[in-house]
Amino acid sequence: MRKLRVTEMNRLTVDEFKSSDKMPLTVVLDDVRSMYNVGSVLRSCDAFRVETVWLCGITAVPPHPEIHKTALGAEDSVEWRYFESAAEAVAELKRRGVRVMAVEQCEGSTMLDGFRPEQGAAYAVVLGNEVKGVSQEVVDACDGCLEIPQYGTKHSLNVSVTAGIVVWHFCHFLMHNS
Repeated sequence: MRKLRVTEMNRLTVDEFKSSDKMPLTVVLDDVRSMYNVGSVLRSCDAFRVETVWLCGITAVPPHPEIHKTALGAEDSVEWRYFESAAEAVAELKRRGVRVMAVEQCEGSTMLDGFRPEQGAAYAVVLGNEVKGVSQEVVDACDGCLEIPQYGTKHSLNVSVTAGIVVWHFCHFLMHNS
């Protein structure tokens, strides 16, 4: 086996990305404090052609060198928008008819490996603060909660790792099984 060179990967340009069909998914970041996490989420959202990322509350917005360090330019390709609060963002998504799911450990949450997004539906996932998670106010406003099954001693994953897992799951069912 030989590793591919970047020039052999036939990646989209930023302009091609912006005009391409996107996965009907919005990623909402609720008070994510680390700019490295913000950049990593943007990069994962670029990889899977997520429609948009909504940055809320204390979550930093591009341009910023710390975001760019992990986004590596995804802050320029992925559409993003800022909201004063995640509750405001969720209300806007629901007005648009989007199904909004918090990614959180909740009573009655749906395990991600058992969740199948419906073809043709628009979704949003809300990812929370690195310490406090998704606020209870936002959880209450969502249509449901998704939880990533975990089997070790820790009770959570890094928010950017969580984003990668959840976005890949949606991509698997919405982009590859249509």
